[in-house]
Amino acid sequence: MPPPRRSEGAAGGAMQQLFAWPHRAILAGLVRVGVRPWQLTLSSLALNVLAGVLLLRGMRLVPGLLLIPAGACDVFDGAVARQRGEESRWGAFLDAVLDRVSDMILFGCLFWALARDGARIDAALALITLVVSLLVSQFRAEAEAASVDLTEGLFQRLERFLALIVGLVIPGALRVVLVILAALGTFTALQRVWTGLTRAAHSSAASTGG
Repeated sequence: MPPPRRSEGAAGGAMQQLFAWPHRAILAGLVRVGVRPWQLTLSSLALNVLAGVLLLRGMRLVPGLLLIPAGACDVFDGAVARQRGEESRWGAFLDAVLDRVSDMILFGCLFWALARDGARIDAALALITLVVSLLVSQFRAEAEAASVDLTEGLFQRLERFLALIVGLVIPGALRVVLVILAALGTFTALQRVWTGLTRAAHSSAASTGG
């Protein structure tokens, strides 16, 4: 069984090394029992929806813990698809769309809960994080439409998930985590814009020169 694919974000290398053997063991088990990729994709969405509902009810610890299996399902759906030979554009599209839906539900519910409780600064930070996370994904999609490879980014979905788990599970850490999410998410969006424009310009110059 292969190790987990390395994310291009800040935590990608460490997570790949740390979870290489557990990833292989879990992946082998999922393939053996016949779990399908779409089942994992939908399970990830369902767990994120449940976490969002619990956030609206004022809970923090349980939603934070739910993000762990939700993230695991999101990691393993692609790996299971590759092992079963079921990779497809439809599956990749479904996964990408439901990832965005999950982000909107999770951070939207967090924004709503914080705004309702009068934590206006925290609510604004959650909203900023939601907007920039969608922008980071949109910039990549636009780059791919222009035939430009764009996977780099300091703070991507893996890093957002890990940071939010910390912010929800550790009492008093949410505001600090939201500041980090908003700031580094904005940096990542700008990083992708710059990288995409630079690569597109180089590609255009090379095509013209040829």
